[in-house]
Amino acid sequence: MKKLIISIILFSHSVSAQYTDINIVKEVKVKNKGVVVSAHPLASEAGAKILKMGGNAYDAITATQYALAVVYPQAGNIGGGGFLVGAKNNGEKFTIDYRETAPKKASRDMYLDKNGKANTDLSQNGRLAVGIPGSIAGFFATLKYCKLPMNQIIQPAIDLAEKGFAITDQEAAMLNSQKEYFQKHNKSTILFVKETPWKGGDILIQKELAETLKLIQKLGAKGFYEGKNADLLVAEMKKGNGIITLEDLKNYKVAERKALEFDYKGSNVVTMPLPSSGGVLLAQMLRMAAFENLEKYHQNSTPAVQIMVEAERRAYADRAEYMGDPDFIEDKTSYLISENYLKNRWKSFSFNKATPSSEVGKIIKQPKESTETTHISVIDKDGNVAAVTTTLNGYYGSKVLVTGAGFFLNNEMDDFSVKPGVPNMFGAVGGEANSIQPNKRMLSSMTPTIILKNGKPYMVVGTPGGTTIPTSVYQSIVDVVDFKLNANISVNAPKFHHQWLPETVSVENNFPEATISELKAKNYVVEKIKQIGKTEMIVIDDNGTIHAVADGRGDDSVAVE
Repeated sequence: MKKLIISIILFSHSVSAQYTDINIVKEVKVKNKGVVVSAHPLASEAGAKILKMGGNAYDAITATQYALAVVYPQAGNIGGGGFLVGAKNNGEKFTIDYRETAPKKASRDMYLDKNGKANTDLSQNGRLAVGIPGSIAGFFATLKYCKLPMNQIIQPAIDLAEKGFAITDQEAAMLNSQKEYFQKHNKSTILFVKETPWKGGDILIQKELAETLKLIQKLGAKGFYEGKNADLLVAEMKKGNGIITLEDLKNYKVAERKALEFDYKGSNVVTMPLPSSGGVLLAQMLRMAAFENLEKYHQNSTPAVQIMVEAERRAYADRAEYMGDPDFIEDKTSYLISENYLKNRWKSFSFNKATPSSEVGKIIKQPKESTETTHISVIDKDGNVAAVTTTLNGYYGSKVLVTGAGFFLNNEMDDFSVKPGVPNMFGAVGGEANSIQPNKRMLSSMTPTIILKNGKPYMVVGTPGGTTIPTSVYQSIVDVVDFKLNANISVNAPKFHHQWLPETVSVENNFPEATISELKAKNYVVEKIKQIGKTEMIVIDDNGTIHAVADGRGDDSVAVE
């Protein structure tokens, strides 16, 4: 194995059983080995450990998700939900949708005040913001593709929670920034709140979470959706205005859906269908951009960015109008990604100037907020691949920790159209297709994606970032397929994002100034922001060399079996 870039953070403590050596590996090249890329080194190592025990990609990605619930609580979770896209070495492709659902007592206007005004604070913070968690059900639905039993897969996470681990500087800063919200939305003191600020190297032990995981280990999914943990979750709801009931938890079901597949320049893209808007947007954006022969240009050049931004503008306008839970609406994916529809959509494109967003949808003023999700990319030595994006929605979700159970609850209800035409916390506008209904899944931007070339794995990619997720995955694919860049450059080069509304094109601070100036000259409004996403990418070349890269924007890390 060749480790190209390795950065090591070492914390030494006297208790040897604790996880105090944090080894962040940003990039590897390797052959005939399994590889895990995730947002935290200890989680990646948990997945790699399972591979060493004889597990496959699906064992490893499940173990990594459990571990992230312990070591990356701002987004890793058992109180949220996610999407898995898998491609087995026998050619089988599948997806598992364990997106949260609306409780039975949810209603279309539940976040409107007496004057009909949307109260987005209620949909974003506290107990009323919580959708029925799907993660644990998703992990157990993955078991039929696994080789190991769940009691082995979950054990690394139990060890991390019970023994404790040293937090990184980034994690310490995150916990300190959320202290006020933790105090506001929890009725009692929680272990994530300290009198003195958290600092890198502090040990985080989560005994309650360890006991929750042990119940799941012993009782299976019922250990979460019924019995003690269910009672604790519902009791937490009753401390405020939460509406999830024991019946809601017991009746939660995953949805196994046919993967959304389409060809892009000779490769087979396998991604998530609705209720993820990400896969549909990805197909639309790639196909519209292909009309202009992107391969003629280079990464972050003005013509390339302009083509890609205009594809984004048109796709996101369609997101607002057409996309939602396919079990509740007419699924128009085939129409939206058809060549005839997209050619017609593209007719208004011009290299001379920006297309006004008013030409592709009704203008509504947008707020700006941040997001936190997390992505995992895995390949095993036998060529099975998996991509998972999972989330609590905002940082630490609703900010509510289930007393006695030790896990955070999501604030995923905000991903519905709280009021059709009113944007959510990420500025995404939704219409009637994504209105609130009991048992309905809220529209998502998560875009776990696998690309196959000649039937064999070529790329596994995904990222956090709310509505920036599809555009970051889009750029990743274009960088590798069209611009022939390697995984490291694709992941770590400055990114850009546009989503129809607001009119602004967001670019990272180190984006090329020349491109920014030229875009402005074409009437684009450009805004610099600190960060867009944290991409986890695996690329496999024709010789079978696996090039795995963890994003340099965070503590993300690669682990090899």
